[in-house]
Amino acid sequence: MGLFNILRNEFIDVIEWVDTTQNTLVWKFPRHDNAIKMGAKLIVRESQAAVFMNEGRIADVYTPGTYELQTQNMPLLTTLMSWKYGFESPFKVDIFFVSLRQFTNQKWGTKNPVMIRDAEFGPVRLRAFGSFNFKVQDPKKFITEISATNPDFVIEDINEQLRNTVVSRGMDAVAESKINVLDLAANYNEMGKFITESIQPDFTELGLNLTKLLVENISLPPEVEQILDKRSEMGILGNLGAYAQFQAANAIEKSAENTIGGNLGAAGMGLGVGAAMMGQVGNIFQQNQVTPNNTDSSVPPPPPAPAVQYHIVKDGKSDGPHSFNDINAMISSGALSRESMIWKKGMAAWAAASSVEEIAELFSNVPPPIA
Repeated sequence: MGLFNILRNEFIDVIEWVDTTQNTLVWKFPRHDNAIKMGAKLIVRESQAAVFMNEGRIADVYTPGTYELQTQNMPLLTTLMSWKYGFESPFKVDIFFVSLRQFTNQKWGTKNPVMIRDAEFGPVRLRAFGSFNFKVQDPKKFITEISATNPDFVIEDINEQLRNTVVSRGMDAVAESKINVLDLAANYNEMGKFITESIQPDFTELGLNLTKLLVENISLPPEVEQILDKRSEMGILGNLGAYAQFQAANAIEKSAENTIGGNLGAAGMGLGVGAAMMGQVGNIFQQNQVTPNNTDSSVPPPPPAPAVQYHIVKDGKSDGPHSFNDINAMISSGALSRESMIWKKGMAAWAAASSVEEIAELFSNVPPPIA
């Protein structure tokens, strides 16, 4: 420092900080040999605090206002220096101005996807980003824990640490909230408040206050989002037949637009062909959409169940198979009696014809013998 600057500092008795930056947290007042004259004027503006440090120890902290430095308004420094009442000699002290304004729009975001467990999809990877605002709440603690004797401490010196804290604690809060992935977008405000409550103790330890945190986006990896888009499309389409007809109608409309001003006969032919195609495509989808309650006559009925085949004992040997109609004819002709042994698929053993339910009913149609 030149001789002129030394002499100028000896005569300057106003200590102040006119902050023209947007990123300075702490600024040290420059003074040759840190010499301050007793009776100097200290100006602390709104959103500022002035911290006096003597030989590495923080002494007095001044809030906004104008002060004439005397032993009466420097109680801690007076005690540290063992000054007597009315001491007027110059003294050495470091003066740090701390900005107490809010620093807004500080960005945060995950560098890599974070794995969490979702109730609906199971393990999923999420990305998240947003912004936050903070301010210095306790100047003494902030200087003690963070800035120390740095003469110019700016946001960039601490921003990375704050972002890492927000991401780490924030994603823990997302996982603990148990909110489904598909419902996160509807709960960004709630998530911001929840994350703020989780992170605030970490900021308080540094003498800071997290005034606001915004969640701007929480997203899944692109490949998972594509699958969800397909799932949404299927849900929106619903009736594939109606969708096919809608697509065909659009094609007809475009075909008609392309033929305006040209051959009207060709345009009419195009409309006719398009209508026929729309009907055919619609029928195909309608036929494919068979449901248990579908009663459309155009849908063919299912094939009939296979006919039951019966075996009877004739002359001590198995005879058959015979259809139900064959058995009815035998009963009518008297060739098969109630005691005749009969068997069909599914029966464990041969049984009398009268014990098989559907056969027993046939005997009721036979007239009794003539007396």
